[in-house]
This record gives sequence, structure tokens and C-alpha cells, in this order.
Amino acid sequence: MAASATAGVFLGSICNACFRKTDSYSKKSSIISSWRTNAVSELGFVKSQLSGVKLSYNHADVIRPLSAHSTPPLQPIVARRICPFTGKKANRANKVSFSAHKTKKLQFVNLQYKRIWWEAGKRYVKLRLSTKALKTLEKNGLDAVAKKAGIDLRKK
Repeated sequence: MAASATAGVFLGSICNACFRKTDSYSKKSSIISSWRTNAVSELGFVKSQLSGVKLSYNHADVIRPLSAHSTPPLQPIVARRICPFTGKKANRANKVSFSAHKTKKLQFVNLQYKRIWWEAGKRYVKLRLSTKALKTLEKNGLDAVAKKAGIDLRKK
């Protein structure tokens, strides 16, 4: 069986394997499609025509060992780089070198921690907001912008 796999299709079992050269692409595709339909058994497992070995298994039959910890490992809490007032977030862009080679980079939002006087609550509120949101707060007021964004300032 020194022929290449692109020249024909294997037919038969391992005992009487033969390699038949096909005349056209349509014959080859019809033989392969009939082989695929015969390869799937009634249980839904794919079996090899040559050896009869299962290529996949039922995931429900696998016995997993019980672990002492049923909770997933703790993930670190990371503050997202999104402005809560404007909804601005990082932009994906290309960094272009002198040779015009493009690599992906993130352009982050200019987020700042600010202590802003909240007139209705008679106290300062510490917020992490973008500089664009800071300009909007100065123009429209903290209550109006927070109401529009759906932010409850009493929590903070």
C-alpha cells in the first residue's frame, strides 16, 4: 500500500484492505459520504471502518473523583475599566510601526478617582469616572447624570 492518500480511497476492513483509485472528484465524494453514514452506529458513536475502535466515548460514563472542595477557586476581584456614567470602555486599535507592521493594542479610557460633593446627600461621594463624565457632571450636575445612568448614589 505505497499509494498516496490523495489518489484514492481506502475500502474494506483491515483483513482485506484495498486501495481503489477514483476517476473523478464526484465518485470520491459519494464514496466518502456513504462511508460517513455507515461509520456512525445506532448509539451515536463514530467507529472506524478499519479497526472497529470507538473514536469517541460517552461523557456520562466517565467516573469523576469526588473532591473535598465543591466551590471553584477564587478569582481575584478586578475593577473593570469602564466608566459607569458614560459607558465608555477600551477601544481595540492597531499599533503601527515604521515598517507598517500592525499589532493589536488597547486604548483604555482615562478613568480618574474623584471625590465629588453631592448636594442632595450633603456629603462627598468618591467615584471612578472618565474625564468626559467629569465634564458632563460639571455641566449637568451629579443628580441628573446619575439618574440618567441609573446609578444609586446612596450606596456609595
